[in-house]
Amino acid sequence: MDKPPLNTQNVIVMTKYQPETGFAAISQVEAYWEAIRGARLLPKRSDIDPRGIERALENAFILERIAPGIARLRVAGSHLNDLMGMEVRGMPLTSFFVPGARASVSDLLEVVFQTPAIGSLRMISQAGPQKPELQARMILLPLKSDLGDVSRVLGCFVSKGEMGLAPRRYDITAKEVLTITAGQPPQPAVQTDPATQAPTLGTVQDSPRQVGMAEEQKPFAKQDPKRRPDYLRLIKSDD
Repeated sequence: MDKPPLNTQNVIVMTKYQPETGFAAISQVEAYWEAIRGARLLPKRSDIDPRGIERALENAFILERIAPGIARLRVAGSHLNDLMGMEVRGMPLTSFFVPGARASVSDLLEVVFQTPAIGSLRMISQAGPQKPELQARMILLPLKSDLGDVSRVLGCFVSKGEMGLAPRRYDITAKEVLTITAGQPPQPAVQTDPATQAPTLGTVQDSPRQVGMAEEQKPFAKQDPKRRPDYLRLIKSDD
């Protein structure tokens, strides 16, 4: 039986309708972290078994908090080494970012450790000579140390695209924080818009603030020229 002619008008390319792919490793690491967490607030560093994230090992890493806003890589997959063109164990996480983004990364690390919370980043490495543009994602999942303090992070770093010449450093395009509650799925953090808290110009004008120890200014009132000032007193002397 002959095949009917193909009507190209009915052929639809579905690739552009598919969800964004290439970051499956992040989903695997996050699902593993949730599984070992169970009903607890956080899992422990000692709970991590590399066999549980075998397919994402090249993208996975472990961070240790060494100071406020600073965390160094204790364990790092081969993908992170390739991005920097060197062994990255012992390096701070901020080494992967352009200088202008490092303060934001440090702030996010403190939120992850102190809250604790899940942090995620969308990033871009700009194109340059022999360096194609790279899209990347990172997730930071807090862990307790054996002492019970939140000083470790299980993370995953995935870049999509041709790597080009190393090192590759990234800028942040989006940042998300999810709060953690024991026995509950992570929830988006409530963020306050500072603009809604700042006083308006009208409020400032209606209620002038005092500077330093200055007293409140009194309105000027025109004095009667025949009336003596209050600070002058007549002193009678017999001399």
